[in-house]
Amino acid sequence: MIRTRAAVLAVAAAATFALVPGSASAQKWYEKAVKKVEGRFTPAEAKPGQTVTFTLTVELNEGYHTYPLFQSDKKAEGMVNVIKFPAPDKLIFVGKPEDSKDVVTKEEPDLEIRELRYCPGTAVYTRKVVVSPKAAAGATTVKLASFSLNVCDKNNCFPPKTVPVEAAFKVLEGPAVPVEKAFAEEVEKALSTK
Repeated sequence: MIRTRAAVLAVAAAATFALVPGSASAQKWYEKAVKKVEGRFTPAEAKPGQTVTFTLTVELNEGYHTYPLFQSDKKAEGMVNVIKFPAPDKLIFVGKPEDSKDVVTKEEPDLEIRELRYCPGTAVYTRKVVVSPKAAAGATTVKLASFSLNVCDKNNCFPPKTVPVEAAFKVLEGPAVPVEKAFAEEVEKALSTK
């Protein structure tokens, strides 16, 4: 059901965009709308077993907005950005991703949406990450499996774009430290399936 509604919204957005004068440069919306999409770890180095934070920042030019990862109104559930995290390796993504704090809401009566959540300007998404207790020391680059970005201006929504995102990280030398209790079970499960 979710995919169907998302597909309908995507088709509707693409159809709307196709009717816009001058939309022959459909591929150019990304360059006009997006200042940067950046992934990073804080801190950027840690010992095996330690918890760090992954941050994905989407910075847009004025007049554009994007969406959170989650909508509270079911009729708006297709209006989200979608992050697919990598499989456990040197770093293990744990817990649930957190939405941007810079979310505002509006009503969209034509779409029967009472509360559409969106992010004007900049959106920042975070998720906790545990350095695998079995990770060898050294530098690594972590790539998201995918990041589907939805962007609109005041008149149009553009076709979603898959944007590659990666971030550098360094596993420090030393014996593994105990994993935080809150994430111990998830880490244990991830290590047992490798």
